Amino acid sequence: MKILVPVKRVVDYNVKIRVDKDTNSVDLNNIKMSMNPFDEIAVEEAIRLKEKGHCDEIVVVSIGPEQCKETIRNALAMGADRGILIKSEHSPEPLLVAKLLSKIAQQDNFDLIILGKQSIDDDCNQTGQMLASLLNCSIGTYASKVDVDNENILITREIDGGLQTLKLRKPAVISTDLRLNEPRYASLPNIMKAKQKTIDDVEPSSLDIEMNPKLIIKKIEEPPKRIGGGKVSSIEELVDKLKNEAGVI
Repeated sequence: MKILVPVKRVVDYNVKIRVDKDTNSVDLNNIKMSMNPFDEIAVEEAIRLKEKGHCDEIVVVSIGPEQCKETIRNALAMGADRGILIKSEHSPEPLLVAKLLSKIAQQDNFDLIILGKQSIDDDCNQTGQMLASLLNCSIGTYASKVDVDNENILITREIDGGLQTLKLRKPAVISTDLRLNEPRYASLPNIMKAKQKTIDDVEPSSLDIEMNPKLIIKKIEEPPKRIGGGKVSSIEELVDKLKNEAGVI
């Protein structure tokens, strides 16, 4: 079985986001970047399936500028076999990402695609669903457990009423939830070995995909600062403030 794992380079989750008022965009100067946490869980799950003997090759793919190779190297150091970088100077929208991934998946006939349920920068939570639709294959979202049973893939997912188990036929797409696993740290020997592993460069034009965005971000701004609370002397004063100042009643 061949597994494809898409990974995204995002601002590290420990970093406080700053907005560049001149460009109306997120300030990325001297900011620590890392692999999207949900994608890191996807890489870990693919490696665990390989360790159990269910997988022959793990391929990691990322979309973005040359710096995304650092993110791919991190996945290779964890245990993936090779990487693919689809070059793009901007961060494409979910539909474009799904189209690019579908072309890669069709070229190499992957049996399973494992990706994070969402990225922490835009929180769209759309790529996995769109990808499965384009490939016309099975999908299991928000997986908290993954098992392989012969030609079938069993996933457990959390729903409002408890837990749901799905049986998927290959090829399939799985999006990972936080409770699926705890990603490993790459050891120093594996980090050194990752430098020798292959990362192929792919141009979107070679996949017959136009990178013209359908969505344009007009403006990014920080949320307003919270205003401290106050005390009131009576219920009547509270109701008056809620009605005339806060406008909530």
